[in-house]
Amino acid sequence: MEFIGGQAVIEGVLMKSGSRVAIAVRDQEGKIKIKEEKHTSITKKYKNLNIPFVRGPIILFETTILGLKALNYSANMNLGDQKEEKFGTVTLIATVLFSLLFALALFKLLPLGIAQITANNFASFENRYLFNLLEGLTKITILILYIYLISLMPDIRRTFQYHGAEHKVVNAYENNDLKNAKKYSRIHVRCGTSFILFVFALSIIVYLFLPIDISFLSKYGLRLLLLPVIAGIGYELIRISPKWEKNIFFKIIMTPGLLLQRLTTREPNEEQLEVAKAALNAVK
Repeated sequence: MEFIGGQAVIEGVLMKSGSRVAIAVRDQEGKIKIKEEKHTSITKKYKNLNIPFVRGPIILFETTILGLKALNYSANMNLGDQKEEKFGTVTLIATVLFSLLFALALFKLLPLGIAQITANNFASFENRYLFNLLEGLTKITILILYIYLISLMPDIRRTFQYHGAEHKVVNAYENNDLKNAKKYSRIHVRCGTSFILFVFALSIIVYLFLPIDISFLSKYGLRLLLLPVIAGIGYELIRISPKWEKNIFFKIIMTPGLLLQRLTTREPNEEQLEVAKAALNAVK
């Protein structure tokens, strides 16, 4: 059985299996519209890119672009008759750039700044272990707080319901029980939420090897340079996760990410499950 991954979009779900991609969206008239396309990663086209720790950042970047395009499509679908004119390539590029800058500022610059200010005022935090621990915990705290705050928005809560529907349907599919998807968990071990938290925790370990007695800008620059390295390590570990799902040590490591999914998913209704099933059936 080939692994299927997905993503919640506006009033819909994206599912991907191999090179097959399907986006199922419920339009304003209540009908489910399905868009199918092919997507083959360049890591499949060029063997020298499909090697451990190199393929990870590439695939994650491709997945991000694919997800943003799906969000763009779902937004267009929910704007009515003039949907094709509302969002285009320029908007997509601007969204990618803004999202990247926002993420780097919120989850890289701010935590590092807090750790640096603390170290400047408390000598004990000049220790590399305490410095990186504070930075990492600050980053994780910001992530949890950010997710909690956006979850208070009605539109985001509804998208989180579709996220829950995606997980339930994938869990049901992996148990050969798609007809009874409602009874399955809305939590899934390969969720992107768990991956992000896992990467944040991994960065604490990686940053221990960086020099502490350098300027703030140098510290920030090194962290940006190491982003592909950390993403590559994290991707490889998540990639082999299905083989270790029953291992107690693996369960302990993944537990924080699974708990965080309780914020990023909500229990879906039958109509949302129907949309998720439609997307999955299109790629299985």
